[in-house]
Order: sequence, then structure tokens, then C-alpha cells
Amino acid sequence: MILLAVLFLCFISSYSASVKGHTTGLSLNNDRLYKLTYSTEVLLDRGKGKLQDSVGYRISSNVDVALLWRNPDGDDDQLIQITIKDVNVENVNQQRGEKSIFKGKSPSKIMGKENLEALQRPTLLHLIHGKVKEFYSYQNEAVAIENIKRGLASLFQTQLSSGTTNEVDISGNCKVTYQAHQDKVIKIKALDSCKIARSGFTTPNQVLGVSSKATSVTTYKIEDSFVIAVLAEETHNFGLNFLQTIKGKIVSKQKLELKTTEAGPRLMSGKQAAAIIKAVDSKYTAIPIVGQVFQSQCKGCPSLSELWQSTRKYLQPDNLSKAEAVRNFLAFIQHLRTAKKEEILQILKMENKEVLPQLVDAVTSAQTSDSLEAILDFLDFKSDSSIILQERFLYACGFASHPNEELLRALISKFKGSIGSSDIRETVMIIIGTLVRKLCQNEGCKLKAVVEAKKLILGGLEKAEKKEDTRMYLLALKNALLPEGIPSLLKYAEAGEGPISHLAATALQRYDLPFITDEVKKTLNRIYHQNRKVHEKTVRTAAAAIILNNNPSYMDVKNILLSIGELPQEMNKYMLAIVQDILRFEMPASKIVRRVLKEMVAHNYDRFSRSGSSSAYTGYIERSPRSASTYSLDILYSGSGILRRSNLNIFQYIGKAGLHGSQVVIEAQGLEALIAATPDEGEENLDSYAGMSAILFDVQLRPVTFFNGYSDLMSKMLSASGDPISVVKGLILLIDHSQELQLQSGLKANIEVQGGLAIDISGAMEFSLWYRESKTRVKNRVTVVITTDITVDSSFVKAGLETSTETEAGLEFISTVQFSQYPFLVCMQMDKDEAPFRQFEKKYERLSTGRGYVSQKRKESVLAGCEFPLHQENSEMCKVVFAPQLDSTSSGWF
Repeated sequence: MILLAVLFLCFISSYSASVKGHTTGLSLNNDRLYKLTYSTEVLLDRGKGKLQDSVGYRISSNVDVALLWRNPDGDDDQLIQITIKDVNVENVNQQRGEKSIFKGKSPSKIMGKENLEALQRPTLLHLIHGKVKEFYSYQNEAVAIENIKRGLASLFQTQLSSGTTNEVDISGNCKVTYQAHQDKVIKIKALDSCKIARSGFTTPNQVLGVSSKATSVTTYKIEDSFVIAVLAEETHNFGLNFLQTIKGKIVSKQKLELKTTEAGPRLMSGKQAAAIIKAVDSKYTAIPIVGQVFQSQCKGCPSLSELWQSTRKYLQPDNLSKAEAVRNFLAFIQHLRTAKKEEILQILKMENKEVLPQLVDAVTSAQTSDSLEAILDFLDFKSDSSIILQERFLYACGFASHPNEELLRALISKFKGSIGSSDIRETVMIIIGTLVRKLCQNEGCKLKAVVEAKKLILGGLEKAEKKEDTRMYLLALKNALLPEGIPSLLKYAEAGEGPISHLAATALQRYDLPFITDEVKKTLNRIYHQNRKVHEKTVRTAAAAIILNNNPSYMDVKNILLSIGELPQEMNKYMLAIVQDILRFEMPASKIVRRVLKEMVAHNYDRFSRSGSSSAYTGYIERSPRSASTYSLDILYSGSGILRRSNLNIFQYIGKAGLHGSQVVIEAQGLEALIAATPDEGEENLDSYAGMSAILFDVQLRPVTFFNGYSDLMSKMLSASGDPISVVKGLILLIDHSQELQLQSGLKANIEVQGGLAIDISGAMEFSLWYRESKTRVKNRVTVVITTDITVDSSFVKAGLETSTETEAGLEFISTVQFSQYPFLVCMQMDKDEAPFRQFEKKYERLSTGRGYVSQKRKESVLAGCEFPLHQENSEMCKVVFAPQLDSTSSGWF
């Protein structure tokens, strides 16, 4: 009997907590007026949680709540009236004192008379079983004021029993969990589940992306089925993934307390809530309880043309290496995003040729429909007179943080049309490949434009008859990384000739581990071991690298190790250096390599004592428990001492997420005849060629050629100035995060994080027959600025926190080879210049009337320059030293 009683009680408890319609909410007593105090406050800071470091404001008032009607057929169907009275606006930080923007100002002056009257106008809330059925207010009230009312009204939606459900309130349709106790109910809202229409976008790559975390907890103290106190706290934390010093926090609080009750309006009789509402005031109308979007009006703001006139001086070519150029570039993008096509087109047509490339960078980076239409109208792809502008537009498309189908359709249309320059036509297809990958990463693989672009790439590769077209589609596939393109890449890697075969192999290197299957490895093994035909060293080493970097089998590793000693001399040394680098850097393949090396046939002096100058080295630029920056350099020489390929890579990792920051590859071939040397096996008939290829932030760029053919080589040797050739130069919007938040208090918050850089990557290859010396140089010059802007807006008062982090850095790699004798002499160096590191912080509170408070901080330090090790004998990591130089703080009125 006792067991049956226990089971019965468990059943009843479970039933009451889970069945809809059996949970009740707040219940008001008839003919009573509940008098409460209410306040909502918001604070912004950089995640430190110190009140003195925060900015924000508090809106407080008295609130009267009365029951107007109760359904005679059910006590849980109620209509209540909520009236806000005695409004006040003040600082949360009382230490502001005389600097307070609210000091000496009445609520009507702060908010405006109409807004204050609207806020104090009563609203009606129809509750059924404690949940909002309808929310009633007056028409033509300001949206921002209605949102504050919604924030208060949403606090009255609750249930008095435990359980998880979905509710619609000011935050949207959200999943909420209730924890009921004897006299208390805790409501936890999963803010990441809320469905609400808000604008926003982010950079899809996790390394460059922004991580955020939001929480919402509301505690109800209940007495006699009504609240005596409500305390709600909502927090939003965010931070830039790869630079943790860039972060921010928004804290929004609501507090509602019952002070007293007194005699109130008599209960109105009737069976339908609609009739009661009409009787109270026929002007009431039902509006959504979900928060609505509003935009604060900008008073006296300059036009786009006026803004450009104040910005353009910073974007002159001579100023691009300065941080203020990138800072103004980012700021102008924000203005472009609200501009119309005609305004944008006007400034494009009026600008001169020196600043126009930078303006094209900004307009394309804005990524709006108006900016895209304007730039497409401005550029004439049928002409080859504006190649620089067309290329800058295309690369800005490739680096787009949140590309859409409209952009891809536009490029497909351009590719199918008439293009005056063959280089631009190739670049258009390469960038189409980039957009396909980015859209697929954002679950857009089934979009019509993406499907069309895939067919264009794969079909074009299959039908290509010219080497130039084959190269173009392979480069596009190298960016698109289509799984269905792997068979084509394998075909060209194994059966292709020279540069085409090498390009296909390097495209395969970019695919993730799941795509490098056993079948793929079989083909790569055939290429490396030359089972079907003789291949160039560059193709064979690329095939070996793919095998070793993608979970190689025991026999894969053993066969590669056994081949060392049977290869051409410099290739022997190169493969040996690759294996040693795997072991030293503890790469994933190191365990299986160590297992194989236990066999004497694979690990012996004869095999591991091979001489040569080719090398491979991987090291850390920066390393922490959660992130790492690495660089790697591998250089392969021909047997005659002439550079065959140098490959410099920089990667950034956050956990398991990675970003290929940059790759610069310099290739040369067919130069042995110049010094009467014998070419290596498989390279006897190669044309003289030297060129450079680059990947920047996961985007393969169009390769550039130093010379192609013997006659071209000789003419350029005779006229060579030694000046480097630019691979990519321009302004890039790299980090782009925009988020609009509807706070449950009714206020609106915005989080903007932008990162931009001015970049110049150039390379040169010098060749001297007189001194029997070759020199390659790769120079990276980068200026980086990352800005954040957090605001909370009520339409009549706004609080904000702006930060800026900036640096100007340079990285140069030089390789010199003297081949007058063998073994030839090699000198390699990679240096990082000393770099300034500056941080700025600006906090402000501002009334819509213009009066405001601002506090600013500035901190400067220096990142010491250093030289990176490039071989295994010197493996000490480059050390970075911070040397504080200047700290300053200021605050005051504006």
C-alpha cells in the first residue's frame, strides 16, 4: 500500500509539471491596486566587471498594476493594466558627480515631452495561464518607448511550477526553463534559442570570428500568487577569438518590487476580453510583445560626399602604411553601408586615379546591394585600361566576410560576358571558386548560383584545351575545394605536364583529412614513386607531403623512407629534412614515423647522412594553451644549385580551427642551361620560367610571372632593376562582425567588431651569371587595425564603448645561393621588424540633445624585432618583448 501511494504521488507530480494547461501564473486579487517600483539599468565594460570602469544609465519609475477583468469561466484568464509613473533617468555610476549628463535635467528634457507622455500611458496585458496572449498599446507611439513597455510587461509572464517550455516575449520566441520553489520561481531563458528578426553577420572562419555567450536569469519572489519582487539579469559577453584582449560585456538588469496595495478599480464584467478593452479605450490596439527595430535619427550628420572629402587624404598611396589609413578605411565602410547607389557612384566618378583603388576597396568591402550595383556600373570589364581597379574589386570580393548569392551571380555574369584582359578573366574565375567555398561553408551549397558556378568550374576543367584555361580552372578549384573535383585533380596531378601537374597536386594539399582517402593516397604514391611515368621533383615532393600530412599508413611511411638514398641528391636532402621536421615539431605523423624508424632497413647512417642544401623547417611565432601561430619554410634546389621552389607558410590556430594566413611560393625551372649544368631526371625539356604564387587568408591569388621563356629571361636580366614585383597590394576588410541585440529590458544593443589591414606582399628573384649567384626575396608589409564599438540605445540616451588596437609590422625572407662550386653556399634569413603596438579606449554617454560625457585611454608599447630560425640547428623560438612606452587617460564633456 505504501509503495502504491508513493507511485501515485510521483505520477501526480510528473503529470502536473508536464501537461500543458495545468500550470498557472501570477494571479491578481479583485478590486486591488498594486503599487510597485521599477528600474532597468545597463552597463558596458571590457569584461572586467568594475563599476568605475563602466558606462551606462538607469531608468526608474513607479508602476501601478490593476486587474481589469477576469474570465468568469476560468481564473487563469486575466486582463491587467500596467501604468508607468514618476519616471527618472540617472547614471548607474554615481561617482560621475558634476560630469553626469543628467544633472539638472528633468525627465521631459532628457526624453522629450512626447516620449515621456507615451511612456506613462497605460498598457494592457492579456494573460492566460500566466502567458501573454496579447499586448495592447496605443498607435503611433515611438518604437523605442513601446519596447521599454514591452520589457516591463514581459516580467509578468511566468509560471509557478517547474518545467521547460517555449515562450514569446520581448526577446522573441525563446526556450525557457522554470525552477519552482516554495516561495520563489527562477526563470532561465536560453537567449541563443530566441527567434527574432535582427540584422547581423559575422566572419565564418573561427580564427577571425567573434565568440559570444549570453545568459538570462529572472528570479520571482511570490506571495499570495503575486510577485513581491522580481530581479532579472541578462549578460552578453563577446571576444575576438585570436586576440583575447579584444572583448566586451553588456549587463542589463531589471528590478520590480511591490511596495503596497490599496483599493483599486472594480472588476469589469463580460465574457470576452476584446469587449472589455474596447470599453476601457477604443484607441487600444494589439501589438506584438516581441521587441521591434528602431533607428536613432542622426541630427546634422554629414553626407557621404562630405565624409569622403575628410577621409580621402588618409588613403593617399604614401599614407597606406600608416594605421590611420586603415582606421579611416574601416570607418568609411560603415558609412557606405547606409548609402544609396547614386551617392556611391558619384564619389567613384569624381575621384582621381591615385586614391581610386583604395575607394574601390572600401566600396566593395561594404557588401551591400547598393555598393555592389554602384561598383559594377562604374567598372568596365570590356576595357583593359582599368585593370588595377578591376583586380582590386575582385580581390575585395574574394576576401568578403559574408558574401551572398547576388555577388556570385554578378561575377558569373561578368565571366560569361566580354572581358578585355585575360588576366582579369582568370582572376574572375579564381574568385568565383573562393565565393563557392565561402557560401558552402555557410550552408549555401544548394543555392542556384553556387550550383551554376560548380558546373562552370568542373565543366570548364573537363573541356579545357589550352594550358591557360586548364590553369585557370585548377586555380578556381583550389579555392572552391569541391569534393567532386578530387578525381579531376588526381588526373591532372598524375598525367599532367610540369606546372599543371604541380598545380593540381598543391590544390589537393588544401583539402581536409576526410577527403584524402586511401584511393587518393594510392594515386599520390604512384606519383611519388613514379610507378607510371617520370615526374618533376616539385610534383613528387608535393605528393609525399600530402601523404605524410594526412594520417599515413605504416607502409606509406616505410616506402617513403626507403626511397631516400635513391632520389636525386637535393631531393634526398629535402625528403630527409621533411621527415626530421615531422619528428622535431611533433606533427601528427611523428608517431608512425618513429615506429618505422625502429627498423634498421629504414633508419641507418647511409640513408640519414645525405648531404645537400635543400631544407624544411617549422617553428612557432607565438604559442599559448589555446592558440598558436606557426611558420614553415621549405626550399628545394636543383642538382646544379639553382632554386627550384621556396615555400613560406604562416598559419594561425585556435583550438582545432585553423587559418592559412599566407603562403608565398617562388618557383623556377629550366635555368640549368645558363650555367652549363645538367638538369635532373624528368626535367630535361622544361622551359625557362620563374614566378610567384600566393595564398592570403585562405584565398589563392592569381600567380605572377617573373619571366617565361629564354628570350624573356635574357631581356629581363639585361634590364632588371632589382625592384620586387607586387603580388597583392591593397586594403582588406578581414574581420567583420555586426550584431544587434534586443535586451529584455526593451533597450537596443549593438556590437560591431571590424578588423582591416593595409597589405603589400612582393617578391623578387635575381640571377647573376657574373657572380654565379641567385637571390630570392619575399617581403610582407602589413598594417593592422581592429576596432570594436558596443552601444546601448534607448533613442533618448546612448552609452558606448569603443576600442582600437593597431600595429604596423614587416616580415622579410631572403635566400641567397652561390653556385660557383659544389656543395654550394646557401644563406637564408627571415626577419621581423620592430613594430609599434597601440591600444585606444573611448567610453561615452550621450543624450539625443547632443550633451555627452567621454573618457579616453591610450596605451603604447613596442614589439621587438627578431630573427626566426630556419634550420634545425637553431630552433629557439623568436621571442617577442613588450616595452611600455606611454599611457594616458582623459575624460570630460563634449
